Amino acid sequence: MAKNENNTAVFPKKNFFDPERTQRRRRKLQENFPFLIMIFPAVLVVFLFNYLPIYGVLIAFQDFMPGDEILSANTIWIGFDNFTRFFTDPQFWPLMGNTFLICIFGFIIGFPLPIIISLMLNSLKSKKMGKVLQTIFTGPHFISLVVMVGMLTLFFGRYGLVNNIVAATGGERYSYFLENSAFRPLYILSSNWQDFGWSAIIYIAALSNVDPQQHEAAKLDGASRFQRIIHVDLPAIMPMISVMLIMSIGGLMGVGYEKALLMQTDGNLAVSELISTYVYKRGLTGVPDQGYATAIGLFNSIINVVLLIIANTVSKKFSENSLW
Repeated sequence: MAKNENNTAVFPKKNFFDPERTQRRRRKLQENFPFLIMIFPAVLVVFLFNYLPIYGVLIAFQDFMPGDEILSANTIWIGFDNFTRFFTDPQFWPLMGNTFLICIFGFIIGFPLPIIISLMLNSLKSKKMGKVLQTIFTGPHFISLVVMVGMLTLFFGRYGLVNNIVAATGGERYSYFLENSAFRPLYILSSNWQDFGWSAIIYIAALSNVDPQQHEAAKLDGASRFQRIIHVDLPAIMPMISVMLIMSIGGLMGVGYEKALLMQTDGNLAVSELISTYVYKRGLTGVPDQGYATAIGLFNSIINVVLLIIANTVSKKFSENSLW
């Protein structure tokens, strides 16, 4: 490293137009060109459906009516009035409570389940049986939400399979879709049944990188299969668990409206009305109030961002794993 007359370090200037550097960049581009072409459609979809619509968030701060231009000389800016309306709305606390409860219970059940399943599948002696079970567990993920709710109706409807069995044994029929107490268990358990196999794939992939020699050494030391899961497999996937935990907490309040709306009835409306379903109804049904609906959706997104930052900060403080 060169020094000047004042005995201070002088870093050499990089010549970005150096022919050798240009040639190396061109060679790397040629080597990675097929992969760039493959990833381009995914980047385009993310841009069109995730980044481009952010422009529409501006209507949360406007007195917006369908057909108005988002930015024009006639735009009526109202600041945070839409947010104030929501905070003072009698529906605010019920919506927050319903959304939080269904998300937190779903998280408590749904987050550890794929980890347990992946560890169990990985520890099976028969790898062929493990692949068969993995296929069976993953299959429900590809069932559409409409079909899933239809299946719930066939099983738990007033004249569904469960009620028919109860009636045949002398019991009384129970209206699962009309009772507040039945909505959350049906929603949470069916969602976890549908997604736990798909979520386990990433942990199974991480377990495939575990060195078999570690298991052999543990066997020589007399470790049982359960002990090898605890002391070999689980530490190996702990970084992945940390990252997935941060991402799950960051999307904790991001429950979709589709399934809740399909399962919603007048009988269970008190617990099935979530922030997402309320946004859908206020923004797209009846007399649309899209500015108000956008403000509610933006508020929900801000909550998720705050949770993501908190989860990442805590993980970074107590472990070496974080998103940034």
